[in-house]
Amino acid sequence: MPVPGPGPRPQTAGTPDDPDARWLAAVMHAAFFLLLGASLARFLLRHPGEPRTPWIIALSVTLALLYALPSPLAALTRKDPASYSSGQASYSSGPALGAAPGARRLLWLGTVVAVWVVLVVLAPSFAWCAVPLFYSGLRTLPTRAALALVAVLTAFVVAAQLELAGRFDPNLLLAPPAVAAVAAAVFVHTQRQAARQRGLIDDLIRTRRELAATERREGTLAERQRLSMEIHDTLAQGLSSQQMLLQAADRLWDTDPARARAHVRTAESITERGLAEARRFVHDLAPADLADGGGLPEALRALARRESDATLTVRFHFHAEGSPVPLPDRVGSALLRIAQGALANVREHAHATTAALTLTLLDDQVVLDVADDGRGFTPPAAGVVSAGVRGHGLPAIRARAGRLGGTLTIESAPGEGTVLSVSIPLESRS
Repeated sequence: MPVPGPGPRPQTAGTPDDPDARWLAAVMHAAFFLLLGASLARFLLRHPGEPRTPWIIALSVTLALLYALPSPLAALTRKDPASYSSGQASYSSGPALGAAPGARRLLWLGTVVAVWVVLVVLAPSFAWCAVPLFYSGLRTLPTRAALALVAVLTAFVVAAQLELAGRFDPNLLLAPPAVAAVAAAVFVHTQRQAARQRGLIDDLIRTRRELAATERREGTLAERQRLSMEIHDTLAQGLSSQQMLLQAADRLWDTDPARARAHVRTAESITERGLAEARRFVHDLAPADLADGGGLPEALRALARRESDATLTVRFHFHAEGSPVPLPDRVGSALLRIAQGALANVREHAHATTAALTLTLLDDQVVLDVADDGRGFTPPAAGVVSAGVRGHGLPAIRARAGRLGGTLTIESAPGEGTVLSVSIPLESRS
């Protein structure tokens, strides 16, 4: 499996692409300017022509400009581009709870709060502008510092409301702290939930990356195993046959030149077939015998004929039973490779004189039997590799059959020959 990237960005609270974050910021800004405008209008209506009026207007405009500037809060919702280039993006809705803010954010927030405090001292009606400032403080400062700022702002709100009322009112004393406490608690809880969500997202991305790496490793190992079996059943077996034929030709060259040349010609034919297999192997096509268009029975018949020509001591025969039907490409390729491996085992290990290859086509399965009259052996249990079994032979045959849902059965005993049977199920054609 190829390495996947971090995938689509999750939209968490506070990211620039998060519509909820944009909506919340827009509401807070609108609320601030609405409260600021309402407070200024109330003051001008109730206190026209006072000496402090120009100061109130100037401070209101200053506070509005400060709040409207591209504040450092915008940086709180940006993500470091380098984190994306490294594939380790972290999603945040502002500084993490408990994180220290930068000097620029502190300067901005301190200036806004200072101007507001002066306004409240001069005109208590501006006290309710503190509500959006709660939000700014909670987003800018670490948790404890933010809660302390909220407490200070709330105290100014209480003092201003009591001054406006002109008398002691328990509701004005207790209501603002209660509202501020609820708002702060909800915000902190939401931030902590968002932090946990970011942690889960980061864990998910990391787990997905590790899973992809594991799948790549498993895919690589599976492909290596497939390639090794393909090479063993095609090129290696062909080279082994050529070696036997050329050795026989060398022994007969002086005493029987005609027979030696026949061995060389047979070796040349096997070389040509091996070259075709190699080319198709490189291009990941079907086995060369199947590519000729004759189907699996003809490919097995040609294989038996070639093995008989290449092997001086063993005669291979092929027989087909059942009605010929087209087989899936992967089934035909697997059975041909299985037959190649099985005949190679007979040639190299069985010391047989005759071997029979039988293909049986049934409605629900296809069965390939390879029987020889050789010396036999004690079959290893399924999944156990015998020390006497060389190379990829039986393990490769079992693996090929298993990948198609098939089974391998071996009947053999020392001195009694061997029958190898591979059964592969077929989908119903009814």
